[in-house]
Amino acid sequence: MTATTAPTPDSRHAWIRLSVSLILAVVGGIGLWLAVVVLPTIQAEFGVDRAGASLPYTATFIGFAAGGFVMGRVADRFGILVPVSIAGVALGIGFFLASIAQSYWQFVIVQAVFIGFLGSAATFGPLVADVSQWFLRQRGIAVAIVASGNYIAGTIWPPFMQAAIESYGWRTTYLAIGILCVVIMLPLAQLLRRRPHFHDTASPASRQSGEKGLLPSHPLLFPALVLAGLSCCVAMSMPQVHIVAYCADLGYGPARGAEMLSLMLGFGVLSRLASGLIADRIGGLATLIAGSFMQMLALLFYIPFDGLTSLYIVSAVFGLSQGGIVPSYALIIRDHFPAREAGRRISTVLTATVFGMALGGWMSGEIYDWTGSYTAAFLNGVAWNVLNLGIALWILMGRRPAAPLRAATA
Repeated sequence: MTATTAPTPDSRHAWIRLSVSLILAVVGGIGLWLAVVVLPTIQAEFGVDRAGASLPYTATFIGFAAGGFVMGRVADRFGILVPVSIAGVALGIGFFLASIAQSYWQFVIVQAVFIGFLGSAATFGPLVADVSQWFLRQRGIAVAIVASGNYIAGTIWPPFMQAAIESYGWRTTYLAIGILCVVIMLPLAQLLRRRPHFHDTASPASRQSGEKGLLPSHPLLFPALVLAGLSCCVAMSMPQVHIVAYCADLGYGPARGAEMLSLMLGFGVLSRLASGLIADRIGGLATLIAGSFMQMLALLFYIPFDGLTSLYIVSAVFGLSQGGIVPSYALIIRDHFPAREAGRRISTVLTATVFGMALGGWMSGEIYDWTGSYTAAFLNGVAWNVLNLGIALWILMGRRPAAPLRAATA
């Protein structure tokens, strides 16, 4: 392939980029999980209470959400190479500064700014947006694969990090991880130097009639997608954040709840990949509607089925339902908006999903404090899920009359 030949969508070059992007997402996701693993150590190191020890994770989470929006804009303007390179350098600097932090607030600020905002943020939304521009027929599975990176990071890194902390101490572990991020991410980022030739074309599975180009777009579509991303993850956060406490309240113990959480996340990875394959056949919007409806049913099932075996089954069903929802937004955006805006728009909606997780987790706890049980919290999740499903159905109804008119006037 010569320097002037542009790779076509779904080409071998596209799959190589996808492989590189997945590795970057898994490595960049370290920053989101290390603060969880190191939480007890930080509590002892800086003499804070459990809430204070949890703040570095919260700060990283907030920085990650805000950074996704900013880095998406940077990717639109300069290409994905720039934000990913910034992420590699920032994670290296951030882990180094955290390893020498002499005060609690120094540690919190480093987690928020260098590890969350400048670091891990670039390895989620911006990477998803970039990969979506290199695929057409297989866009669904491609987006699902790279969007699984942070799930995979949360699966594989914590055991290694915990072992390293026990053997070498948390400061040495932070320093080693910083070096690892720089050594892996900066060379891999160079493989993403080529910028895509924008393809303003809806995926074949999402097209209506036989028209080419983008599907019709309502002026309120993008804000509606932001609200949909927020609402689905408010609902999604209820079991993910509170299943351990819920099991403890029912008398099954927190260990059972932790097992259910692992089951939920494991099936979530499978669901995310399977939904990508399904989206390539039925489109991102139909996949969102199916996942949202299944998630709503699973939330309702938690209320009457509170036996131990039943909770394991419902948690597995919940994991299978929710994994494909978030990647569907990237597919819908690529169907309706110009590719040159993909980084900004996809990162904004995915940022809304992150804030939805944070809001829903807090809201469910507040509802529990008010009512003394999780029944109302589950119903609150169902209500937010109904909002998400309603938005998806509104988008579907808006597509139907527009396609024949567009085809007739072409």
